[in-house]
Amino acid sequence: MPRQKTLTRAILALAWPAIAVNITTPLLSLVDVAVVGHIGNSVYIAAITLGATMFNTLYWLFGFLRMGTSGLTAQAWGAGDRTECVRVLGRALVIAAVAAVLMMVLAHPIGTGLLAFLDDGDVAQAPALTYFKIAILGAPGVFVTYALSGWFLGTQDSRPILWMALVANTLNIGLNLIFVFGFGLGIRGVAAATAIAQWAGALFGLVLMWRRLHRIKCRGWRTGLLRWRAMRRLFVINTDIFLRTLCLVAVTLWFTHAGAGQGVLVLSANALLMQLFMLFSYFMDGFAFAGEALAGRFAGSRNKRLLSGTVRQLAATGLVMALLFTAIYFFGGSLILGLLTDDGQVLAMAAHYDLWAVAVPLAGFMSFLWDGIYIGLTRTRMMLLCMVAAMVIFFAVYLALYGLWQNNALWLAFILYLATRSLLQTLLYPRIQSAL
Repeated sequence: MPRQKTLTRAILALAWPAIAVNITTPLLSLVDVAVVGHIGNSVYIAAITLGATMFNTLYWLFGFLRMGTSGLTAQAWGAGDRTECVRVLGRALVIAAVAAVLMMVLAHPIGTGLLAFLDDGDVAQAPALTYFKIAILGAPGVFVTYALSGWFLGTQDSRPILWMALVANTLNIGLNLIFVFGFGLGIRGVAAATAIAQWAGALFGLVLMWRRLHRIKCRGWRTGLLRWRAMRRLFVINTDIFLRTLCLVAVTLWFTHAGAGQGVLVLSANALLMQLFMLFSYFMDGFAFAGEALAGRFAGSRNKRLLSGTVRQLAATGLVMALLFTAIYFFGGSLILGLLTDDGQVLAMAAHYDLWAVAVPLAGFMSFLWDGIYIGLTRTRMMLLCMVAAMVIFFAVYLALYGLWQNNALWLAFILYLATRSLLQTLLYPRIQSAL
């Protein structure tokens, strides 16, 4: 029992800062929209929305900078190898710098290409591209923050992730107001505020990192920093995570595309119901972060008993959260949706499909947790294969049943996609654990 309580406290200590970051981060987009909404031109709102979508897609794909770093760092931390912990961070920062340079050099073709895909011929394209070209200057800050976040998590402390986010978010809000209403810079001011805030969050993270390194008192980390074998391992892990994210993006984009093909009402209803999924994911991602840190740590220390205890405790906690959200959505889902819109037609359409959204927490909670555990164990290839299989199931079910069920087929395919990920990773885990 004492050990179980200790694991529970460790999980919660790692999870709550990540949950807080997940919940507060979407407020930034809301502030950006609110600020440009008072400029007096609706085109700017559309431009900000397009720009945010472009960055969300791009930065999502580079999430491997965090996830690939956390597992390797946690394993080195669990093994007591502080020198390797620092080397992992150094390698991640090198990759982050290279990725940021490439992103900024290719900013124009990337920006125009994404805009052509998202919004062909709209008047919002020009201001959206202006926003993109300025805000992309914050890419180095974002990528450094990803690497630092993975490293802090791997060293069993997620609080710096929250402090970096608070610094960036607070500064972004303040600079938005100053640049737009004080200096009259319009959408350029919003973009500049975003870029500066991202740099500020990264620099603050580097200060926290320096303080942590001073306490670790690691020496000799420069030797072997760019060793080919270690860099290759990091590259393989990051590639697996990148491809896994591509699969996830493919499912998400197709879900939106398929809804749009059924008309504005269905598209709006699906978008509304997906907010319930996103709210649930903010919490489960926090526990997945804890899974990354603890699974990697106990794998590094070769402590199978505590690793098994962590998996059981995460599963139990995840089940409680899933049941709680299922109950909230079943009894109060319509009230939550009513807070998001007062459009009666959209709410009525959402009511036709709300039971699918109610089923999401129970179908998908283990997929979040297993992803965290697999990342911590650096078994990213198996995670990728499970994601590919789940994506195949999603498209197969959708294509087979769409003619009969239309939007119901889309939601069923999504539920089975989540359940397939959970099931396959559950079946593979004993094999992974025995190999540790």
